[in-house]
Amino acid sequence: MNAQPNLISPQKTQKGDDQEIDLIALFGALLDAKWFIVGVTALFMLLGVAYAIFSTPIYQATAMVQVEEKGGSVPGFDDMASMFESTSEAVTEIELLKSRSVVGEAVDTLQLDVVIEPKLFPLFGNRAFRNFVALSAGEVAEPSLGAESYAWGGEKVEIHRFRVPKSAEELEFTLKAKPQESFSLYDEDGKEVLSGKVGEEVKSGEFELVIKTLVARPETEFSIVKRNRLQTILDLQKEISASEKGKDSGIINLALQDKSPEYAEEVLDKVASIYVRRNVERNSAEAQQSLEFLEVQLPEVKRSLERAEKAFNDYQIRQESIDISLETQGVLEQIVALETKLQELELKRLELGRKFKREHPSYRGVVEQIDTVKQQRNELTGEVQGLPETQRELLRLKRDVEVNNEIYTLLLGKTQELDIVRAGTVGNVRIVDYAEVNTTEPVKPKKALIVVVATLLGGMLAVAIVLIQKAMHKGIEDPAEIEALGLPVYASVPFSEYQVKLTGFAKARQGKTAKAKSILAIDNPADLSVEALRSLRTSLHFAMLEAKNNVIAISGPSPGVGKSFITVNLATVLAQSGKKVLVIDGDMRKGYLQTQFGMKWDNGLSDYLSGRLNLSETIKNTQLVGLDVMTRGQIPPNPSELLMHQNFTKLVEEVSSIYDLVIIDTPPILAVTDPAIVSAHAGTTLLVTRFGQNHVKELEITRNRFEQNGIDVKGVVFNGVVRKSMNAYGYYGYYNYEYKSDK
Repeated sequence: MNAQPNLISPQKTQKGDDQEIDLIALFGALLDAKWFIVGVTALFMLLGVAYAIFSTPIYQATAMVQVEEKGGSVPGFDDMASMFESTSEAVTEIELLKSRSVVGEAVDTLQLDVVIEPKLFPLFGNRAFRNFVALSAGEVAEPSLGAESYAWGGEKVEIHRFRVPKSAEELEFTLKAKPQESFSLYDEDGKEVLSGKVGEEVKSGEFELVIKTLVARPETEFSIVKRNRLQTILDLQKEISASEKGKDSGIINLALQDKSPEYAEEVLDKVASIYVRRNVERNSAEAQQSLEFLEVQLPEVKRSLERAEKAFNDYQIRQESIDISLETQGVLEQIVALETKLQELELKRLELGRKFKREHPSYRGVVEQIDTVKQQRNELTGEVQGLPETQRELLRLKRDVEVNNEIYTLLLGKTQELDIVRAGTVGNVRIVDYAEVNTTEPVKPKKALIVVVATLLGGMLAVAIVLIQKAMHKGIEDPAEIEALGLPVYASVPFSEYQVKLTGFAKARQGKTAKAKSILAIDNPADLSVEALRSLRTSLHFAMLEAKNNVIAISGPSPGVGKSFITVNLATVLAQSGKKVLVIDGDMRKGYLQTQFGMKWDNGLSDYLSGRLNLSETIKNTQLVGLDVMTRGQIPPNPSELLMHQNFTKLVEEVSSIYDLVIIDTPPILAVTDPAIVSAHAGTTLLVTRFGQNHVKELEITRNRFEQNGIDVKGVVFNGVVRKSMNAYGYYGYYNYEYKSDK
């Protein structure tokens, strides 16, 4: 009654252990691949360091612009206005600053649509060019590695004008320096387009080039591109960043990044200055328009005044200097005042006409005032009709002189006033900080950050690769997975580095089947793999007690699992224990047991089964006492049919009576049916599966294949076991220790 809980408890414990083993296995997989992870991480770190060293530094020019409010708000409405959201004035000015009009003028002025760069040597040419310091004007670096066509430092070109056909925009041309300050321009196909000298205008069809300055060794090449103007403007708009500092502060921060600090500073300064100038022009536009109107009217009024004065003087001369009476003088002064006021109102009406429609109240109010003044003037003119004709004419001429003089004086004063207003307009924006670049600290690349990110990326990538391989690789690495299928594991044979030396490194690297030319159990009897086979020898002694005969058939799921290695070395340790053992190479297709014994494949199993040779002619003695070998013989066209012949039954009966143990090495069961035929005559059948190579499903199909033929698989030999951290801490851990005598 106390036993029942003991049966249930281990099951629960096993389930919990399985869940824990998964986590430990993942950690173990990473631990096993530690050198791979370290290598990949180090590689990425070195790549990050190389990128940080050789990448082109990017500098940033910064400037600051202040936007002031254009006018005060209506008194008493400040608090009410703050209740409603409105677009910041700085936001509007930012859009104007980055408009195509402003940026386009900067592109045209600085010729930013012409891009010319020296051709640099790949990989390290950029760094060499940047690090060169000219000690005198016009000095250039000497070419390295004999690459004279590349620029190595100090080369410079200034273009005054470069024009190409529309179809040639965005195409890369090559400018090559020539002796005596001459040059040649080549297209993408290497065809010469232009050639000339520095400072001269060179034309050829629609191509035109004027070079202001050329500092370079002969044969040095430059890349020159005439970009599309609109595309250049759009790209520059994206590159210039503008943002308001704080909310409603009116402070705009400008920034522009480029590999050339001089370029970034010059472009940002030009854009800011153009923007400020246009702001001033926009604010003084009204005064400018009024001034232009008055400048047109002044000459006309002056000519009218001159004509009126001449007419008045001529009349006085004809009438022998008649003077105006005091009564007429009073009327004249009133008429002149009304005419002057009427002219002022007309100017005001014209000014309002440019701002408002005719239905606007301000415009209609001025029109009504003009009508009133005209009515008063007409009334005074009616009073003049009662005067003598001489006085009336003299009054009319004198009135024209006085009115034109007053109007001319008024317009002249107005012109001077508007000229002062226009000249004094400063706009509502100003440059606080002009563009400047900190050349001691580039904004890009962040070298330390790049190295850290590259290292982390390499580590994460290596870990991901290991985990993906772990998830995709379903090869058996724990003997517990085999025993879960109901197959006992008779031995876990460690991977032998010494066996790799016997098979040869070249063949192992080429992925070919390793064929040892000697036997590990003889060359290195203290090897851990041999010790594991001695353990298998003991297990077989008890496993074969109930077997029908002393014949052991060894097979496996697939090629390359180490069947021949297990067969030969197991037979060797059995012979070394005093047993008389016969090894038969049952793989008549590709068997190669003879190579390990230094024999030839002829006169073997196929020759006996075909009846060509008798048993004594096919069995070969080895250098080890008690161990004989039967090689595969000639490759027959029908191996399976030969094994089904009565001769094979006869062979098994004869050799089992002569030898203590007979071990038959067979081909893979999933490839051919030969192992099933051989195992039907054997008392014990063993499977050899390889660590990390065969899947659980593959081993299960192998067992089913034997069971379908009525063969019971006795057990499994787990070959090529590698000590890994991922399975060393598991529930079913296999440990192999070296234990040998001191020399």
